[in-house]
Amino acid sequence: MPLAPVDRETTIDTLTLDPYPIYRRMRSETPVVRVESVRRTLLTKAADTKYVKDTPALFSSDDPETPMKPAFRAHTLMRKDGKEHMAERMAMAKAYSPKVIDAHWAPLYRQIVSDYLDRLPREGMVDLYADLCAPAAARILAHILGVEEASDAEMIRWSQALIDGAGNFGWRPEPFEQSDRANDEMDALFDSLVARHRAEPNPSAFSIMVNADNPIPMSQVYANIKIAIGGGINEPRDAAATIVYGLLTNPDQFDEVKRQDCWSDAFEEGVRWVAPIQASSRLVMEDTEIRGISIPKGDTVMTIQASANRDEELFEDGEAFNVFRAKAPHQAFGSGPHHCAGAHVSRRTVGAILMPMLFERFPNMSLPDPDAVLWRGFGFRGPINLPVRLA
Repeated sequence: MPLAPVDRETTIDTLTLDPYPIYRRMRSETPVVRVESVRRTLLTKAADTKYVKDTPALFSSDDPETPMKPAFRAHTLMRKDGKEHMAERMAMAKAYSPKVIDAHWAPLYRQIVSDYLDRLPREGMVDLYADLCAPAAARILAHILGVEEASDAEMIRWSQALIDGAGNFGWRPEPFEQSDRANDEMDALFDSLVARHRAEPNPSAFSIMVNADNPIPMSQVYANIKIAIGGGINEPRDAAATIVYGLLTNPDQFDEVKRQDCWSDAFEEGVRWVAPIQASSRLVMEDTEIRGISIPKGDTVMTIQASANRDEELFEDGEAFNVFRAKAPHQAFGSGPHHCAGAHVSRRTVGAILMPMLFERFPNMSLPDPDAVLWRGFGFRGPINLPVRLA
């Protein structure tokens, strides 16, 4: 049985700028391929990415060469399996539960979104990514985590430093220097918050973890909060910006979404079309095979959710944004035991609150120059600007 073919041409920079034509070619020609620059075997078909995520005994999250460890300066729950992973995941699960979100956090989410919409000018050009999507996501997350003392700018900078470090598959020193600085600042803030959360228990993740009857170690409490900061800003931020772009560049769909009030469908299509979390690594625990390709024990495979979400076997014309396409399961929030714990939060904040409130306030918003929108990211992806005209 042959080993995976080796791709020596594809670079991390090309994947960062525009990975989709590359993934489309890989799905057709080399769906299992060793990409030398990434030092991993990429899996680009939906059936394969789901199989790997759903089979943790064979494909472990504990990738020993992951840049996530130096980026977070911790062995986080994202790189653990079984009981160890579940113990840390469940330590803060209550804060993310639909019941707590709807009963405690949803009114605050609406108020935060309203406040940030109030700050926007009533007309003229504005960068919606910088002025709404990022800071609103940061403020909502700060409250749910119990780190309200952090400014929007700090939360945004920390999140970007962590995800840049976690996605630093080229092991360049600069991203780790930035994540080290972010870790120092977060640790100092967290140290100052422990006493408050113990004295004043509340529904935030920080409070729930430090007041648990059988708490996890404080180092892992901090690691959990950092994981949430790393993924809990970029995911709703990038989803929101992507959905706005998709709707404004497809006015017929936009009109129909407003008519049907089907913002949740627009949300699901947005995260399918451009998955905020594009790729994940897994360590191969035993010799196995995928599509007739030998995958040896000790190899690291990378599931490419970005590609799986456009797989022709599931999605007709998957390269296009189409809110009203035939429904098929996407993998934007992963699969298996590591399915994104914040999926309900993102669906609630972006799909049910931010999108309808934004377009109720600015129903005539337009995107004068779609080509001015820049998209970036290999491990994590979304627009990095969104210049719209509000009226």
